[in-house]
Amino acid sequence: MADEPAGSDPPRPWTAPGDDAPRRVRLQALELLLTEQRFRIGRHVSACRDAGRTPRPTGPRPLPPSAAVDASVLRLLDSLPVPVTIVRPVPGGPAGPEPEFLHVAQNRAARDYGDRHLPPGSLPPWTGPVPLFERLPTLASTVVPRLLAEAHRTGRAQGPEPADWPLPGPDDLTVRVSSEVRVTPAGDLLLLSWERGHESVMAQEAQRLVGVSWAEWSLGDGSVEASSGFGNALGLPASQPPPGLLELGRMMGTESLDALYRSVHDVLLGAPLAECDLHLTRPDDRILRFVAEPVRPPSGPVWAVRAVLHDVTADRRSRALAERATREARVQRERADAVAEVAERLRDAVLPAFPSELARHGVEAAAAYRPEAGAARVGGDWYKTRVLPSGKLLVALGDARGHGLDAVTLMAKLRYALAGLAYTGEWVERLTGWLNTVACDDGEESTATAVIARYHPDRGLLRWTCAGHPPPILLREGVPVLLDPPPGGPGMPLGVLPDESYTAAETWLRAGDVVLLYSDGLIERRGSDLDRDSSRLLRAVEDAGAGGVPPGREALDAFVRDLVDRLTGPHTEDDATVLAFRVVDTGTG
Repeated sequence: MADEPAGSDPPRPWTAPGDDAPRRVRLQALELLLTEQRFRIGRHVSACRDAGRTPRPTGPRPLPPSAAVDASVLRLLDSLPVPVTIVRPVPGGPAGPEPEFLHVAQNRAARDYGDRHLPPGSLPPWTGPVPLFERLPTLASTVVPRLLAEAHRTGRAQGPEPADWPLPGPDDLTVRVSSEVRVTPAGDLLLLSWERGHESVMAQEAQRLVGVSWAEWSLGDGSVEASSGFGNALGLPASQPPPGLLELGRMMGTESLDALYRSVHDVLLGAPLAECDLHLTRPDDRILRFVAEPVRPPSGPVWAVRAVLHDVTADRRSRALAERATREARVQRERADAVAEVAERLRDAVLPAFPSELARHGVEAAAAYRPEAGAARVGGDWYKTRVLPSGKLLVALGDARGHGLDAVTLMAKLRYALAGLAYTGEWVERLTGWLNTVACDDGEESTATAVIARYHPDRGLLRWTCAGHPPPILLREGVPVLLDPPPGGPGMPLGVLPDESYTAAETWLRAGDVVLLYSDGLIERRGSDLDRDSSRLLRAVEDAGAGGVPPGREALDAFVRDLVDRLTGPHTEDDATVLAFRVVDTGTG
């Protein structure tokens, strides 16, 4: 076989990159659906055409001489921009006493309309006056006969009313004519006029602003009537004609093609409305909301699909981003809740109740903890009270950097390290230095502040160090005072300088004295200063302890919780912890 000359291949329908068998099957199904409907429309039009024809008697039927229209009337009607068909009622037609309506002439606008919108051969050649519904049989099934009869009977104008009628076109296609019709009496004539209507400038601008357009696909001949913004909504150039339903299907992916098929299928089967999202992949990526309805005569098949298309690309993408952010936030929240639960249980494990032997050494203790509002419910605040083998008491409170598991883990390390180191019996200065070495060895982020104290019950002496932490408060006989820092001032926080040395302050206590250790989250506020925070703390301690703190651990616990409530409120900016220990009796006699 000889080679085909270059460029002889027939044009092929456009297919999307990556076009696969499932998409081709769906396109074929859509094409078959539209072809079957075109066949039904053609069959219906044939039936309407046959039913609308008025049987003519055998042989030529003479028309009355008055059927002609005066030339001056025709010149006058030719000056009108609206298409007009001139109809003359003739009494006593072949159907009985009712008048017959003769199509006797039409003005220039009507002839121009036929040349522009009607395919050649859809109307028989004009040979003179002829019965209107013989020349246009399918017009008999519209509102036109009623309007003509009412105008002839009453002498008053009728309409406008919408009317749709089909005309046979070339290649077995069916042309659908859709207009608003009026009938106006003019002497012994009836003027049948029609207008297709035009979009106003305001309607065009409104469609442009909100991204809405419309189209109407005539299924008899495949023609498309569309708004001015329809091509723009599809991303097509202004010079390109609006696509048919099948061409529209070729512009989208498989999932959207399924949705388009279901919508068209439902409309053709009688659904009053069908809607879906269409994700176009050609010529660019966009999403349109497709809302369709059937267009049909009072009886007969659907012969057009009318749809409104709304460009929802930005809305759908924003919604997808919001849903993704919501999912990510939910995952993060669930993860945070899980971490918080683990951290909270770990905190409960490492901060047990106060040992009962404290009472035997003449001391009562109570603590209150308030997590930061909106945080993972736990931070790095920690405290420790323990009776040492020497009979002395270890009392400490610290604040590890951060929140959540990392802070709780560091807090646990420091707390257990201090408990073990305290058994050596070394001075608190040495204990604090060793604890600083532990924090430094744990990494650069492992920093903490702390007050570490040892109480000597037999002497009523409290020796304490300060590693970058707020100083304790002594509440004696209802009067609170901040304790002076150790000689040389507070030392550096734990974990900052490996070789930092610390000094201890000494405070002599009496029976009934209450010492408060607390974390900085209890008093520090954004935009405040240390002196103001300290003054507010002292006032709160004085108010909470007004009249004295009643004896018993329960009363001490209530005092501590009341103090925390006064200073933090429902929205804490940081973790807040208070440890109070009260001297019930001293061994000094």
